[in-house]
Amino acid sequence: MSLTVVEEFISAGVNAYALGCTDDGLRKELTAMKESGVKIEAMQSYGGGTSLKSKIFSEEVDECILWLSIIFITILCTPQPTIVRWSSTPPVSDEILVQWKGFCALIANAYFIRGMAWLPVKTLQLEQMAVVGRAEEPSVVASRMRLVFSTLEVVSPQWPRV
Repeated sequence: MSLTVVEEFISAGVNAYALGCTDDGLRKELTAMKESGVKIEAMQSYGGGTSLKSKIFSEEVDECILWLSIIFITILCTPQPTIVRWSSTPPVSDEILVQWKGFCALIANAYFIRGMAWLPVKTLQLEQMAVVGRAEEPSVVASRMRLVFSTLEVVSPQWPRV
């Protein structure tokens, strides 16, 4: 069974959390890579496997760090410490924590307390409106919700895998 890209990303994020990485430290590393002009190997599969080298863009760094931050905050929202962190440094900045903790906590509560594997996107958009004054597009919110639920399935599985 091969892992999906999301599962691989979550696994890397969980490992980064456990190793004591922070959102700011990872942002600095990715930005340094971007500024050095390094090209990373990416896999594109459109019917067959081909690889290509591509540059890293600022928007990609920001989105990658946001996704990692959401993984880190999701781990913080688990009722018991599921992942041991080898650092006392907080994994995310206070600003990011304020923006995303409620979002992740809503999903974690649905997962742990109600046994749900999804929430209405509108509920999460209302959380975004309340905290940051704007809501993302439904498809983006759904992607972020999937990231949180998938992270919870990795760090604290509730149901057997089929």
